[in-house]
Amino acid sequence: MNDAPSAKIARLPRKNDAGATKENILKIATEEFSAAGFSGARVDEIAERTKTSKRMIYYYFGSKEGLYLAVLEQAYARIRTLESALQLESLTPTQAMRRLIESTFDHDDGDPNFVRLVSIENIHFAAHMKRSDILSRTNVGIIDIISGILRKGYADNSFLRIVDPVDLHMMISAQCFFRVSNQYTFGAIFGRDLSSEVLKSRHKSMICDAIIAFLTTRAATEP
Repeated sequence: MNDAPSAKIARLPRKNDAGATKENILKIATEEFSAAGFSGARVDEIAERTKTSKRMIYYYFGSKEGLYLAVLEQAYARIRTLESALQLESLTPTQAMRRLIESTFDHDDGDPNFVRLVSIENIHFAAHMKRSDILSRTNVGIIDIISGILRKGYADNSFLRIVDPVDLHMMISAQCFFRVSNQYTFGAIFGRDLSSEVLKSRHKSMICDAIIAFLTTRAATEP
């Protein structure tokens, strides 16, 4: 007589993937904070969308502010990781600078949530960001990259203008950031759709050309 198959099949308990859960919470929290700001975002809504609970979110991140800071830290880490992976060492200084600018442009254009988060944190005078040691360490990398490109450019006379790397980082960021942060107001005033691929291509070239031209000419006050 053959044994009949068991009607009940034993199932192993599914282990909770803490890493995946945290990553999902951060993804949804990024959307909520970028849409509603720190004050307007609701942890209850994040919990509902992630099929978790407020208690679990607070277990992982400590508080609403802790979650918000984790979102900011991840957002900055993402762009800094992209920059570190550009492999600029094999390029000429001019090529490397152009590639870095293009990468910044593409990142900001492709990640409007990052732009919104930075804008929101500026509304709060960077009060939350100042509490994060991680953010300070994370953002040193881009200054090192720019400093390295400038040193090579000065060594081979590709670059003639002496510029502080933090000032140059601000200049690059400002140019790329503005067209995303202000795309709706600028579009409403001037009737331009800044999401147009034609305009994106033109603006990317303009920004690169302007910054390279700035670096390859001496300042009027320099000898």
